Amino acid sequence: MGLQEIVPAISLIAVLILLLPAFLRSNSKLKQFLTNLSIWAIIVLVLMIVSYLILK
Repeated sequence: MGLQEIVPAISLIAVLILLLPAFLRSNSKLKQFLTNLSIWAIIVLVLMIVSYLILK
């Protein structure tokens, strides 16, 4: 595992740590939380697929 894989992973974890408290605070209801979580999961999945296809 080279530096090219470690730096983006650390960056993504840092962004997650910064955004997670506000995300959890704003989604106090379970239905709203699951809706927002699924939207974010779709966004991340699309970005991963696009980046995989471009960098392949």
